[in-house]
Amino acid sequence: MEINISEAEWEVMRVLWSNSNVTSKLVIETLSEEKKWSASTIKTLLSRLVDKNILQTKKIGNKYIYKAIYSENDCLETLTKNFVGKFCNKKTKRIIEYAIEQDNLSKDDIEEILVILTEKLKNAKDIVKCNCIKGQCTCGNAKIK
Repeated sequence: MEINISEAEWEVMRVLWSNSNVTSKLVIETLSEEKKWSASTIKTLLSRLVDKNILQTKKIGNKYIYKAIYSENDCLETLTKNFVGKFCNKKTKRIIEYAIEQDNLSKDDIEEILVILTEKLKNAKDIVKCNCIKGQCTCGNAKIK
């Protein structure tokens, strides 16, 4: 799955994921005041998301009902994999550290992560190999000679 959407389109998607039977009216009511966007801007964003096959739409009477094709978790997983894949394998630890340092985790979240890490530790490699190509390496394992 490819997800190539703008920050503004993400705001629209969050409305879709949080509601069912979403009309443009609901999206406009939700975002227009907070974001200072016009109704036409929001309708354009909805149209773009339909064109990108991120949303599907169905006409019922004189209204269009919008529905997300992908769940929020599907998008989160895809974006995270794509983001982490842009960096050397040896940078994954730092990416996770940055996420943890944001203070967006509850005690329950941390406990769940510790369970996952404890399980991963059982089969973890001793060393993570660099996946950089020569000329793009900052970890020092794929330098141009």
